[in-house]
Amino acid sequence: MATISMSFSLPTLKPRTLRRVNRIIFLFCFCFLYFCFLGVRKPGMSFASVSKEATGLGVRVTEGEGNLPKVVLTSSSGSEAEIYLFGGCVTSWKISNGKDLLFVRPDAVFNKKKPISGGIPHCFPQFGPGTMQQHGFARNMDWSVLNSEDLDGNPVVTLELKDGPYSRAMWDFSFQALYKVILNSKSISTELTITNTDDKPFSFSSALHTYFSASATGASVRGLKGCKTLNKDPDPTNPLEGKEERDVVTFPGFVDCVYLDAANELHLDNGSGDTISIRNTNWSDAVLWNPHVQMEACYRDFVCVENAKIGNVELKPKESWTAEQHLSVS
Repeated sequence: MATISMSFSLPTLKPRTLRRVNRIIFLFCFCFLYFCFLGVRKPGMSFASVSKEATGLGVRVTEGEGNLPKVVLTSSSGSEAEIYLFGGCVTSWKISNGKDLLFVRPDAVFNKKKPISGGIPHCFPQFGPGTMQQHGFARNMDWSVLNSEDLDGNPVVTLELKDGPYSRAMWDFSFQALYKVILNSKSISTELTITNTDDKPFSFSSALHTYFSASATGASVRGLKGCKTLNKDPDPTNPLEGKEERDVVTFPGFVDCVYLDAANELHLDNGSGDTISIRNTNWSDAVLWNPHVQMEACYRDFVCVENAKIGNVELKPKESWTAEQHLSVS
């Protein structure tokens, strides 16, 4: 290889001019290092770190609706899931044939001004109305990616949420929430762990407000017979106590009912040809919801079957509580 040498001389700069050039070079280098190593953050955006082993093997962070960051999981079998970091919300679960078994409402907004309406929103640290905003604050906050991995072609990601000024304005406690999502060929599993990182005890309630894509008039749920019920129809503020006597619970109109001490496995016939097993560990209760004509534009296209912990969970400092959900289609 030939070596080419070139020589040239720079013009002589006056000391004042030289100092000005040096300042410009310093500012340029500073900005370069800032952009390279610190990154540029858009207001309110959560940035994520994904392990190199998982990147390219089924876990990637990309831009979603409203330019919000989302995690996309893709299994070796072709199933796929999407999780928005805003709210830590799973918004899509597609099996290998491309069919999405979750539902996002057409009125959902992706601008951080309200929770994402659909998928699997979090209710924490409060389920329903109460001393703070409806269903708590976890679905209104940015989660971050803690880690990710690949298990034999099945992608796994763990999200993290910690307290901040927004949460403390409503609930003055220090906590850590970890949310692990595991995608398989015909299933998606979640594991929620709440840890008390404060120096005083606290209590909370929680739920996964899962929206399933369905033909509401043909959908039904098995496994609830014998449960004590709190029926919020017709008066949500004064639920009627009862007992579920039906083997198969349907959605003939407005439905908003809590099932206490529910079985750890329910079966949803979505009325569209799929039977979905809804298994859980430590989610002691269940909730069925369909708004009927209150949401004329979309009520026919979904039903909510929610795993919940209606009664308060009490945690002392450093204690943790974990609940799992496993959705699978046959």
